[in-house]
Amino acid sequence: MVEFSYNSKPILSMALSRFSLLPLIHIALFTTLCFAADPSVSYEFRLSYITASPLGVPQQVIAVNGEFPGPIINATTNYVVIVNVWNDLDENLLMTWPGIQMRRDSWQDGVRGTNCPIPPKENFTYNFQVKDQIGSFFYFPSLNLQRASGGFGSFIINNREIIPIPFSQPDGDIILLIGDWYTQNHTALRTALDSGKDLGMPDGVLINGKGPYRYNTTLVPDGIEYETIQVDPGKTYRLRVHNVGTSTSLNFRIQGHNLLLVETEGYYTSQQNYTNFDIHVGQSYSFLVTMDQNATSDYYIVASARFVNESLWQRVIGVAVLHYSNSKGPVSGPLPEAPSDVYNQWAAMTQPRSIKQNTTASGARPNPQGSFHYGQINITETYVLRSLPPVTIDGKQRATVNDISFVNPDTPIRLADLHKVKGAYKLDFPNMPLNRPPKMDISVINATYKGFIQVILQNNDTKMLSFHMDGYSFFVVGMDWGVWTEDKKSSYNNWDAISRSTVEVYPGGWTAVLVSLDNVGIWNLRVENLDRWYLGHETYMRIINPEENGATEMAPPDNVRYCGALQSLQKNSTHSSATSILAGKSVVFSSLLIALCSSFFIFG
Repeated sequence: MVEFSYNSKPILSMALSRFSLLPLIHIALFTTLCFAADPSVSYEFRLSYITASPLGVPQQVIAVNGEFPGPIINATTNYVVIVNVWNDLDENLLMTWPGIQMRRDSWQDGVRGTNCPIPPKENFTYNFQVKDQIGSFFYFPSLNLQRASGGFGSFIINNREIIPIPFSQPDGDIILLIGDWYTQNHTALRTALDSGKDLGMPDGVLINGKGPYRYNTTLVPDGIEYETIQVDPGKTYRLRVHNVGTSTSLNFRIQGHNLLLVETEGYYTSQQNYTNFDIHVGQSYSFLVTMDQNATSDYYIVASARFVNESLWQRVIGVAVLHYSNSKGPVSGPLPEAPSDVYNQWAAMTQPRSIKQNTTASGARPNPQGSFHYGQINITETYVLRSLPPVTIDGKQRATVNDISFVNPDTPIRLADLHKVKGAYKLDFPNMPLNRPPKMDISVINATYKGFIQVILQNNDTKMLSFHMDGYSFFVVGMDWGVWTEDKKSSYNNWDAISRSTVEVYPGGWTAVLVSLDNVGIWNLRVENLDRWYLGHETYMRIINPEENGATEMAPPDNVRYCGALQSLQKNSTHSSATSILAGKSVVFSSLLIALCSSFFIFG
């Protein structure tokens, strides 16, 4: 990564003397580019199948550049991120970046309602800016349950050096990708769902793509590779933990160690210690963990299935090892216990309600995160989105929101708008349940630009659901059991509710969020549980500035892909390769410019 620093006139004058032979007009242009350009990071991602045996059974997984999980994307606030994605799979591909709030640029979102897929043996270069963001996120392939086979990796956005973090600089960063796992790949899981079956109990839980340490000789077969985290005594590490799984909430804990919660999905939290923490599908958290134990032996790191019948789900446990550099022996004995409140619903909701925003900390910019007084803004519209268990529609098992099961459009929604494709979708998504027969449709929310909306996520399904909103973070102001009614607003947290992009909704309960609709585009609203998502549990918000003059929304990128009714506009694969080369030259030029600018400001 490149950081710029310069100190005024002496360096500038020395730099100017070096370039004194250049025409003054070139100097002016060069300095303008240097001051105006944002730094960038670029990656080449090639997704392909490899054979792995994370649970002791050989199976096909999706690797990124031959790695499972994929490499880390590491950027800093305001950086431009360029990812050239090659599809070496045997089916269409899209990559998505949940939680990354692409300002005015849903063209890079990487979901089927906004982008045409990348066909096998072709590529697409994503190019977006992580503007005014910090925090812990992950990326993954968004189509057809592919995440259940891999293709995911961590996405870190660091603070700029001039913006302090609200805790002492950790001694290291540790990434833990946890998730339930099936020994069948995503195509087999799709076949099961298409035939009307449930996915059933997972075969285990992976930690960083590896199976469990053999803590139990009956439940864990011999020979499974497990993850070991190396640490030094007395040091404090930042653990970025992501639930990248298919559909299971997980309880995360480290034997003998406290988890100090400090950040979730881009926002610093009030710092609280927990002995264990529930992380639902699609969620990301940062904890500070101090290595303050006596290291008589190693310690267990555990991620176990939550809100299920634990006696039946004993094998759905991920176990890694925390190894002190001065450890005197291997870990042994029973695992640290999971919470015992599964059948006490009121106690189970205590933890998520305790997560508060750190209102005195700066985020990506030098102003308090809590300075946005969301509780004093008038709500312009309310959407009550009700989830029900899957039902049969036209002979197919489908999941619904407000009795509508979403069908992916042949032509992405915003492209259909720009090219005036009629009948590509409907702007008639109901803002509350209508208690009508369920149907499959391409129905989209017609949201109002600059509105301040209330979204009630009412979960009448039988399982824990995680809801995610692309392009936005929302304030989680309320959460309770039963059916939401207007009088529940009196219980809202209107001061320090956490802002995030993925929130859990308990079965038989509701979660209320507030959102300021200031980011134009077409944005996906979905469950992160892959089985429900695949069955149609999603919609989109269409947020268009009626006075659009080119200043509030990005134009389609030069490499935009076309499909559906616009397929004839798609350039052939030969041209696609040429486009990739040009994109590569653009990346090289950007890197060269950054290097030259760095020299311009730093050399002397």
